[in-house]
Amino acid sequence: MADRSAGDGRTAGTVTGAESTTEIGRRVLRLRTERGFTQRQLAEPAYTAAYVSTLEAGKVRPSEAALRHLADRLGISYEELTTGRSPRDATRLRAAVTDARRALATGAAEDAAELFAEVRDEAERLGFAEERGAALLGLGDCALETGDLTVARDHFEAVERLLAGEPLPRRIPAIRGRAVAHLLAGELRYSCYLLESAIDELNASGLHDPYALLLLYTAAIAPYMDMGAHARAVRAAELALALAPSVDDPGLIARMHRGVARTLIAEGRTAEADASLAKAQELYEQLRIHTDLAHCHWMRGYVHAQDGNLERAERELRTARDMLASKRAALFTVQVEVELADVLRRRGRTADAEALLLPLLARTPAEGAAEATGEPDAAADEVGLTADRGAVHAGGAHRLLGLIADERGDAEAAEEHYCAALSLLERTGAAGDLADLCRLLGDLLRREGRLEAAMDAYRTGLGHRAAPGTTTLGPAPAEPPM
Repeated sequence: MADRSAGDGRTAGTVTGAESTTEIGRRVLRLRTERGFTQRQLAEPAYTAAYVSTLEAGKVRPSEAALRHLADRLGISYEELTTGRSPRDATRLRAAVTDARRALATGAAEDAAELFAEVRDEAERLGFAEERGAALLGLGDCALETGDLTVARDHFEAVERLLAGEPLPRRIPAIRGRAVAHLLAGELRYSCYLLESAIDELNASGLHDPYALLLLYTAAIAPYMDMGAHARAVRAAELALALAPSVDDPGLIARMHRGVARTLIAEGRTAEADASLAKAQELYEQLRIHTDLAHCHWMRGYVHAQDGNLERAERELRTARDMLASKRAALFTVQVEVELADVLRRRGRTADAEALLLPLLARTPAEGAAEATGEPDAAADEVGLTADRGAVHAGGAHRLLGLIADERGDAEAAEEHYCAALSLLERTGAAGDLADLCRLLGDLLRREGRLEAAMDAYRTGLGHRAAPGTTTLGPAPAEPPM
């Protein structure tokens, strides 16, 4: 992934002024001394000892021909002499990034983050901007998995600053990462804004990079669906499918299939959705990407729940939960547990559902991981479902608790949970969920004889349902030529 993530924008070997001249002079002096050459031995036959002396003092700007002669005599590459960066070091750092990516795919994000941090620090010390950007991108992905959304955004923004002078396609992985962080925080509109702005900029500038566009369209499906903008989600899925044959990245193709499945579910095409998820699952299994494989089990559980096959849904969701908890992916773990609780409630196991839901609203990652691993981590920061971390699922948890309270006749507790869910979801713009909550609240208030309050709740719900994802979003982004 390093080739997609960063670069410093300089042409190898370009001497740009007095400072570079001084640096090269010092480098020539150090390398000549290490090799035991005299100035005359280094200079001959093309140059004089006096020229080498002046160059080492930083008093002359060397020509490309002189630099190539000196590099050849010193036994190094022209690039290493002019930049101080060894191709061997670059290869070693890229291999380290690959190892860290593998660790993130198959193990705990905290362990992978240590590897990425080592690469970042060494790349910064050696002046390798591309490898530093790849490490920062990896650190952002690790923070997404652990639920440290502010940290994730900081890393992705650092990559964007590093690549400020690069063509936009190079910055797309970081923009996509930042959009996902905002999505997980419940900031659906801003997530859409980031993705759509990048799509528009790519198309307006004629930079129709298939990889970059597929990354953006695939990422846009989730916030579109959560906002109720189903038409846009379907179109993004169609464009992603059209772009897929031009992209040679199995992981991204698998992610695309997973996103497309959400639009198929919304259209009631559950068999096709399950087939799309099966393709994604096969690719993830081949790549041994455990977190994304867990997401496939998660979505297949959702598909079976939509089909009414609650036993299979519970099995898939428990598999996803156990996989995510074992990787200490705390935020994703609690999100799956909300959907598992919904299945348990629908199976008539309301006590089990309530017991699962109540701890989610104030929980630490250690608690989620400890149940799967038996190894609690008391130092972990809290990442339970809150208004700024997993707001959509936090609203879903309160909605389910409201339904459970309503079913057992506790109207006061039900109203409290419905109102808490509304408060959480209103800031996210999740139109479909908001409309459903208003209906539930209105029905509760009507049964209580509070007809005016019930009418207000119904009117609010109709307002959210009126034009989901159109009045709240700007014009749809321009489409690339296919």
